[in-house]
Formats: sequence, C-alpha cells, structure tokens
Amino acid sequence: MTRSLHVLNGPNLNRLGKREPEIYGRTTLAEVEAMCRAEAGEDEVVFHQTNYEGQLVDWIHEAIDAGAAGLIINPAGLTFRSIPVLDALKMVKAPIIELHISNIHRREAIYHQSLVSSAATAVIAGLGARGYATAMRALREMLDS
Repeated sequence: MTRSLHVLNGPNLNRLGKREPEIYGRTTLAEVEAMCRAEAGEDEVVFHQTNYEGQLVDWIHEAIDAGAAGLIINPAGLTFRSIPVLDALKMVKAPIIELHISNIHRREAIYHQSLVSSAATAVIAGLGARGYATAMRALREMLDS
C-alpha cells in the first residue's frame, strides 16, 4: 500500500546551494527533493517549499486532510517564532520529523529554542542536506513498526 509522505520546507530553503554554503552546503533543493523521492521507495512524496508562513500552515492542513502517513518539516526561520505553524502541527496525528540542515544548537542563541519541537515526534539537526534522506528512512521505519 502506497503511503503519502509530506516534506515541507520554509523560508529561504529555495536558495539552498547558494545561501551561506559554509553553513548549508552546496546541495540544491531540487537535489534534496530527489534524495527524498529515492529514499521513499514505493511511498508517494509530496514536496513543497514556501517563503510564506500562511502557505506553510495551509500545506500542513492539506497533509492532515489528505491523511498523510507522515510529515517531515524544515520550517527554517519559522521554527523559532511561528505560533501558527506550531498550532497547525499540533493537529497532525501522524509522525512528524522536524529537520534542520545545520545544528541549530551550535549556532547563535536565537536559533536554540524551537517552538516546533514540542509538536515533533523526532528532531534531526546538523547532518546537512543528507539529513533529509535520514529523516525519510526514519519516518518509513516508524510507520513500518
């Protein structure tokens, strides 16, 4: 049975590969999407990126309404300030993996307190872009067990 796995990305992640490569690496968002699809096997991947908080909230609602089996979210800068994203995630009944390319705990203090973590099943941070493939494997393992 094919499951629907949603991968949602927040602001500035469309600039991966160009934006601060010393922090985020040179992998592009298109390459990240390809990694996720390759790791998903038979499962369907719904992959989105937005620079707008309301759009991210709408996609979380769509994942809920579509009966998504699981959700991987890199809310980027919205991680630390978005109550609307947190409130939407609290409605998700499926496993949620919060993902960060950099290790947010080794960065400036403003990046240390994630609002999203209180709604997440698991958190992956600091593995670079390959963290997406790790997250997809982990999500599928959670769903299989």
